[in-house]
Amino acid sequence: MIQGVFDHGAMPALERMLTFTSARQKALSHNIANLSTPNFRPVDLDPELFQHQLGDAIDRRRQSRRPVDGDLQLRNTRQVQESDGTLAFTPQKGGEGILYHDRNNRDLERTMQSLAENTLVHNTAIDLLRSEFELLRSAIRERP
Repeated sequence: MIQGVFDHGAMPALERMLTFTSARQKALSHNIANLSTPNFRPVDLDPELFQHQLGDAIDRRRQSRRPVDGDLQLRNTRQVQESDGTLAFTPQKGGEGILYHDRNNRDLERTMQSLAENTLVHNTAIDLLRSEFELLRSAIRERP
């Protein structure tokens, strides 16, 4: 019964968005840590691809018998794998950037931009999830 509370409305989508941004933060931090490593190729998760997958999952749930309840199942790709409700992400190597003499194709400015964008999306998802929990708390207390 308690699972039904957390599978309602936007909560599953926000949960998956937070999981994605956390995994992307880890990949971007890995790139920054290896900025001076020879032969290093940066890795990243594609946010547009994930947003498309999440949008498809939301559309499929809307077409189901219970359009606002139930699990939100993502389709597996090379980047995202979901099994038993657990998401796993596989960052892909990027082909962009300048290849330096040490065969590293670092791009600090682009990486920092991606890090800032990812942080904004993560914080927005947290704020939205926080408001969902505030609504639940108000409903439980029966007070606004």
